[in-house]
Amino acid sequence: MHFVDECRFRVEAGRGGDGVVAFRREKFVPYGGPAGGDGGRGGSIYLEADPGMATLFDFHRQAVYRAKPGENGQGKDCYGAAGEDLTLRVPLGTLVSDATTGQPLAELLAPGDRVCIARGGRGGRGNKHFATPSDQAPRKAELGTPGQARELLLELKVLADVGLLGFPNVGKSTFVRAVSRARPKVAAYPFTTLEPHLGVVERDGLPPFVVADIPGLVEGASTGVGLGLRFLRHVERTRLLLHLVTLSHEPGRDPLHDYQVVRRELESFKPELAQRPEIVVLSQADLPEVQEAYPALKEAFAQHGVELQIVSAASHWQLPELLALISRKLPPREAVTSTVAKLASDDDAGDEVASEDAAH
Repeated sequence: MHFVDECRFRVEAGRGGDGVVAFRREKFVPYGGPAGGDGGRGGSIYLEADPGMATLFDFHRQAVYRAKPGENGQGKDCYGAAGEDLTLRVPLGTLVSDATTGQPLAELLAPGDRVCIARGGRGGRGNKHFATPSDQAPRKAELGTPGQARELLLELKVLADVGLLGFPNVGKSTFVRAVSRARPKVAAYPFTTLEPHLGVVERDGLPPFVVADIPGLVEGASTGVGLGLRFLRHVERTRLLLHLVTLSHEPGRDPLHDYQVVRRELESFKPELAQRPEIVVLSQADLPEVQEAYPALKEAFAQHGVELQIVSAASHWQLPELLALISRKLPPREAVTSTVAKLASDDDAGDEVASEDAAH
């Protein structure tokens, strides 16, 4: 299954059933009067957060999702059945917007979060509702109202405590494999990781936390260079940033320059990201040249107010100390709540839609 973190599709709630014109004509029931039942409410469409889902891939299979319409009313005061609601399950961290206006509609963060994204139409009233002293046999009823329809844009932003940042091939995937059971691909070429990977860190004496391996960022990522613009959004919900740097044989690159480039890209994408707590780590310390360069690099970073740590994920050298530092520096986890646009309750569905009278 491919990792899909953005998709567009249309939702159409069900139309309300029509009211009916009918009269009671039964033996021994004189003056039966109007007996037209109301139409049923149209089905609504809901989005619900499902912790078992990790991608929006399923929504690429269908362009339009429609809920069932309500049934028409019948004679003998029989009401039409309501249309069946449709529930679409989405991963945790899904941001829902109106694709036409760009207005945010909902943000589903916690398991079981549920929001109605398109209201079903209201059922029309039967003729029994229109009886008056001057018109005891009304021959009019209402049509059901259309359900809401929307073009939706869904964006997935992974939920993690720690976001791993750095240029390609600085050891992010190796780090995630070393501290968790996640198994992202590791190879000696750039952009090995093409999708975010989540790993749960569980060590004795430390509270568990989630690490996200964000695909490699390069200069210009905030303007679409490389894979940056596609994945920078996944940094937004992390509580702490872990910058990995290492020695590179590419001309014009050094660990301090790489760190400053990533910082600039964060600030360009969203300035508040640059204010997140961070830890900067020199990785691949199992290489002799990295060990030898560490003292000078630590001093260079210190001149910019940054304390440089060192670790080898491959040999686990200094890894327990780094995990303990991450645990200490993690800000308190705020209560995860959904931010949902104010939508009318089921009882009010369709109140703002003008009803149409129709002679039957």
